[in-house]
Amino acid sequence: MRLEIRRRAGRRAALLAVGAMTAGLLLTAPQQATAGAPNLLTNPGFETAGAPGADMPSCWSKSGWGDNDFTFATVADAHGGTKAMQVSLTRRVDGDRKALVTENSTCAPTVTPGRQYDLSAWYKSNTPDVSVTVFRREATTGTWQYWTDLQNPPVSAGWARTAVRTPAVPPNTDKIAWGLSVYGVGTLTTDDYALEEVGAAPPQPTCSGTADECAKGKWEVIPAKNPVRSMHAVVLKNGKVLLIAGSGNDIAQFNAGTFTSAVYDPANGSFKTIPTPVDMFCSGHVQLADGRVLVMSGNKGYPSADGKIGYQGLKDSYVFDPATEKYTKTNDMNGGHWYPSATILGNGDVISFGGLKEDSTGNVTAEKFSAAQGKWLPMNEVNQTWSYWGLYPSMILMQDGRLFYSGSHTFGNNTAGSGSSVYDYAANTITDVPGLRKKDERDESASVLLPPAQDQRVLTIGGGNNETNPAANRITDIIDLKKPSPAYTAGPDLPQGLVDTGTGKRPQTGAEGKMYVSAVLLPDGKVLETGGGLHDRADPVYEASFFDPVTNTYQAGLAADPIPRTYHSASFLMPDGRVMSVGDNPGNGTYNHNVSIYTPPYLFKGARPQITSVIDTQWVYGDTQRITVNRPVAKAELIRPAAVTHSSDPNQRFVDLPMTVVNGTTIDLNVTSNPNLAPPGWYMLFAVDANGIPSIAQWVHVGGAPALAAAEEQPSAHQHAFADRLGPAKENPAKRDSAPVAPSVAGCDRHYGTVNQCVPTRFPAEVKETTKARCDWLASHRYPKRMKVNGSDPLRLDPDRDGYAC
Repeated sequence: MRLEIRRRAGRRAALLAVGAMTAGLLLTAPQQATAGAPNLLTNPGFETAGAPGADMPSCWSKSGWGDNDFTFATVADAHGGTKAMQVSLTRRVDGDRKALVTENSTCAPTVTPGRQYDLSAWYKSNTPDVSVTVFRREATTGTWQYWTDLQNPPVSAGWARTAVRTPAVPPNTDKIAWGLSVYGVGTLTTDDYALEEVGAAPPQPTCSGTADECAKGKWEVIPAKNPVRSMHAVVLKNGKVLLIAGSGNDIAQFNAGTFTSAVYDPANGSFKTIPTPVDMFCSGHVQLADGRVLVMSGNKGYPSADGKIGYQGLKDSYVFDPATEKYTKTNDMNGGHWYPSATILGNGDVISFGGLKEDSTGNVTAEKFSAAQGKWLPMNEVNQTWSYWGLYPSMILMQDGRLFYSGSHTFGNNTAGSGSSVYDYAANTITDVPGLRKKDERDESASVLLPPAQDQRVLTIGGGNNETNPAANRITDIIDLKKPSPAYTAGPDLPQGLVDTGTGKRPQTGAEGKMYVSAVLLPDGKVLETGGGLHDRADPVYEASFFDPVTNTYQAGLAADPIPRTYHSASFLMPDGRVMSVGDNPGNGTYNHNVSIYTPPYLFKGARPQITSVIDTQWVYGDTQRITVNRPVAKAELIRPAAVTHSSDPNQRFVDLPMTVVNGTTIDLNVTSNPNLAPPGWYMLFAVDANGIPSIAQWVHVGGAPALAAAEEQPSAHQHAFADRLGPAKENPAKRDSAPVAPSVAGCDRHYGTVNQCVPTRFPAEVKETTKARCDWLASHRYPKRMKVNGSDPLRLDPDRDGYAC
């Protein structure tokens, strides 16, 4: 049976005071919305009977799904007029029931794409398991589909009013229908519904920079240099940034036992070097619910000079505390995992797959870190499929607790089958999903759960293959995990920029794209795509674009980072709405210590909105939380801070916070009741105005042990059935110790130079298979003029046999 995450009983209103203005404020029910426009609903109070023989009032229909026992009744216990609607569930396994505005051209109100609407109703309820559910109609096809859940009204014995504002209506939508869903045993009575269009569009923004800055944004290389070879970047709950190098892909540092990390403070631009206990080079990392950083595995040993022995993974695991800026050891993992995945689950546990063991073979065991016990569990307490997921497999938490392997990974080919799949931990099954194009050229692609997380759509970007070393591709694929049988569909091609193949920059042509790309969720709801290279550890591409999840299109031609960002680079969102980029480690063994900061165009559109108060920074699932702002805003969201390496951050997510607008400066935010949508932890809270200009983030904590413990005893959070018609599960391999992995998995021929240098096992296709062509390529990419030949000379780089290449 699918893993179900259960929700907390009751609703916790924000009761804390912020100054004299808010002293004694009680949010027992959301306040009156202020749109004041005409009610667009027909028969909002159920007063008009349906057609003869109908058992529902005019323009209302029975709706719902799942295994439950229910009744619908028109009752006299009304808020206004003489009639109200009562929906009761007496038994519930899953699903919901609701009175829904009838989905037809007569009853469903017409809406305008890009506009927002205030929904409100009066209700009485003896169950907390209620949500405001909205459906939308595609204008071109006339088909209806689930859109979103916006709010969880609290229990109320007397009549109370619930009100919430929709997000901007998506393109190609002409009508919406909505109702209050009941998804737990109990009774809900509703009356006097309203749907009102929010007032006039806001004034157009004014440009506060140059025309280029307002259209493309601006990059700045800061004066301070990164003191460490940061392979990993984590934005901490205090706004600082942890940069982890370990040995920094430098065998001399490894042999000397010199392992480094640094903490960058954006407030003053300073770097602080942090003592680092082991070689965390190519480890995994994830933010725990309390804001500490769990760092797992790393590098136990480098490959031998002749390539007969590969990289070896550590068992070691540490927790970094932002408060003390120190590492503390946990218990060991069950095995080494060089390049492991790391995904936080809805209960705060962490699950990890893949990577290389201590003996350089592929690790086939799943590892689970128990949040309650603060330790890695013994192998016999963790479900095992004995599957090898590769290196840094992108495992994204779905809204029902399953994991989606997107197909993005590091090094070599993809998993057998379609290359992407759904893993059900509770059932211990893996089911392929189709549609991922060029599955064996998604090495160093990026995958991201698109905004908002409630939409359950994943985008994959670019990629290549470090073994065959083709030119990186421009492919983007998108999957909608809400569909019964989800499958990737083709997205728009990645925009092209300038590429430096060793002889200076030139425009990209044909199908040339990039690998090692970074994908960063921005507070305006777009995805910044930046950095990357055309070939494995070489040929940087200078290009950046925005992907818009609403229109599924790219905005090309943004300002490009002037610093190359390929292998071992990272880009990530900071709390002030800017993006920081670090690192670049090409195959010649050098490393770039320059740090770039990108200011997106939205910060050149004029004054920023401000969050002037957050009544409570400790949020519980299903809460209504009140904030104040200095002027009207269009939306608010939580963005989980980055923990990124090698183009991979499967925990990055943007969680919509539907708003109930009390007045122009007071807003109630409706927090999801589903921990799988917003796993417990610290988040950046942004408020964004109608022109896409974000506030500076405020830090809030979502979930926590009390909420999660209580959640285990209640019905599962409302969710529509999705991804429930997958094909047959694959047969799991028999129990085994490991999977064979070639020592050349990193795509480097170790017969030349030092371990720090990566002479490609296979040169790009345009390089002729001659000594001169290969040596010319190495020279143009700034490899050392004379590299020692370690043993044999498979690439014929030492024709005079003096023991040195070229």
